[in-house]
Amino acid sequence: MKKTIGIIGGMGPLATADLFRKIVLMTDAASDNDHIRIFIDDNTEIPDRTAAILSGGADPVAAMTDSIRKLERCGADCLIMPCNTAHYFLPRLQPLTEIPFLSMLEATARACAAAFPGKTAGVLGTRGTLSSGVYERALQSEGVDCLLPGEEDRDRLMQVIYEGVKKGAPIESVREPMEEVLKHMSGADYFILGCTELPIAAEGLALPQRFVDPTAELARAAIRFCGYGVKE
Repeated sequence: MKKTIGIIGGMGPLATADLFRKIVLMTDAASDNDHIRIFIDDNTEIPDRTAAILSGGADPVAAMTDSIRKLERCGADCLIMPCNTAHYFLPRLQPLTEIPFLSMLEATARACAAAFPGKTAGVLGTRGTLSSGVYERALQSEGVDCLLPGEEDRDRLMQVIYEGVKKGAPIESVREPMEEVLKHMSGADYFILGCTELPIAAEGLALPQRFVDPTAELARAAIRFCGYGVKE
């Protein structure tokens, strides 16, 4: 029996569309009927995750739970979230359902260990992701060394994410802050685009650095979980 995917989306909508697109493009399928059935709840009511982690913002778990219940009723066999920061709340979410979550962070850490053994990853992301240590723990479990951006570069990344991609601004408007961050993190051998808006920015800016795209790694993990082949 074919397995299905449930996506807790809306964090943000463009990142959700990017994940769906990557699953479709990366599935080894020759026709419509060869693709995976996917249920998407593009839940834009989910409160900001970084604000919840760092500044006492509204807890997003209740809204995420609403998405879980909807996807349960659809019959999803696995759950995925196209938001790195949201994985901070995964230990609270998994006990609420018998449907397994596939972790974007774990998939990315495994990909880094396989593709760049002995190399140092530069972790890019929101202030919530970077301050919570979720990527450091995931990477450490796979023996991957990493470095994080400084305070000013964290501000620049928030500008790229919130004032650029999430706001729908012209992508060239965030070239300078993005390139500044990468220049300042010259000790990294490659970079993890640890916010689902950042792969969109990196692709739009045609940046030359070596990147690991967590959205793509999550897509691969979900495709394999469902028993389908992955196009590389």
